[in-house]
Amino acid sequence: MSENEQVNQNAEKDPEKWVTGDEPITGPQESYLNTLAQEADKKVPDGLTKAEASELIGELQGKTGRG
Repeated sequence: MSENEQVNQNAEKDPEKWVTGDEPITGPQESYLNTLAQEADKKVPDGLTKAEASELIGELQGKTGRG
């Protein structure tokens, strides 16, 4: 498997299986999530983990047509 294929596989891993998924949301995730939430007229819950943020980003991308 090439390095590029491995990177692509990691990018598609289920957020619930992330080793660091229970860590607090990152700055870039929070910024992007706030942008998407504003466009979708939704409120971002406080205290999200990285995994929860990733799942919400995916959901809001679908609603806003981004991603």
